[in-house]
Amino acid sequence: MATYILVDTANTFFRARHVVRGDLDTKLGMSLHITLNSVKKAWTDFKADHVVFCLEGRSWRKDYYEPYKRNRQVARDALTPTQQEEDTVFWESFDEFKEFISTKTNCTVMRHPQLEADDLIAGWVQSHPNDKHVIISTDGDFAQLIAPNVQQYNGVSNTTITYKGYFDDKGEAVVDKKTGEAKAAPDPEFMLFEKCMRGDTSDNVFSAYPGVRKKGTKNKVGLIEAFADKDTKGYNWNNMMLQRWTDHNGEEHRVLDDYNRNVVLCDLTAQPADIREIINSTIEENAKPKEVQQVGMRLMKFCAKWDMQRIADQAASYATPLQARYINDN
Repeated sequence: MATYILVDTANTFFRARHVVRGDLDTKLGMSLHITLNSVKKAWTDFKADHVVFCLEGRSWRKDYYEPYKRNRQVARDALTPTQQEEDTVFWESFDEFKEFISTKTNCTVMRHPQLEADDLIAGWVQSHPNDKHVIISTDGDFAQLIAPNVQQYNGVSNTTITYKGYFDDKGEAVVDKKTGEAKAAPDPEFMLFEKCMRGDTSDNVFSAYPGVRKKGTKNKVGLIEAFADKDTKGYNWNNMMLQRWTDHNGEEHRVLDDYNRNVVLCDLTAQPADIREIINSTIEENAKPKEVQQVGMRLMKFCAKWDMQRIADQAASYATPLQARYINDN
């Protein structure tokens, strides 16, 4: 049984950018530092065997559902000239990092023009069912994958999410600020159901039932009751799913239709068959051992270019996860 570190690469790199203060050079250096440090820490803490970097393409979801992530372009269009320049420099730097991990390390690096990193991460987990996986990302979407053999490490907040709960970098349970108690362990199945019902504002996926309550009332079924009835498809399930509502354009919607649309968009096991084939073939093409030599020296050169002296001073420990080759035990 192997343990894989699965890196949501763009998420980790660009989220780090938003927690660092300083000029552009400082932000760039720290984004690289946080990304590499997250990999090193996860490698050590989880006694991993191989690192897999997953990259973004233009998502198939944009063709399936036209509004998907349209809000991201709106946000980009609203950037000031200074912010646009910073954004361009960050993407150029990210491209150099991609080149480094692709050609100067033995890490598996996967990208396909039609896939998001989420698709590849979920696909890797599904194609290696007998192994352990640690997903490095701040994205809450991965909660649906949490299982005894899958956990998530947030390298920005230093939080690990497992099927037993949320833990800080010292292994202590994370306390819920509202209750003062240890944060409850995630319920992946319900969290996915709730997301498919409520939609995802960050990705511009609209709700299947706007205003739906989590817990129902005497006269109205809530998400908890419908979810409990999900397998039997009884009264509570049908009561919710057959409801109809009208949007701001006067168009009528049936909850079940929009829910099924959101399942395709949000459930990382429910992609269309042709997309599943692309995911599987991309993994098969890239899950092969690489033979890059002197990874430590290559890392030191990369650190020198980006003025990452602290990593260069510990190059051997940072290079260890980058030089580990892929070995398929399945």
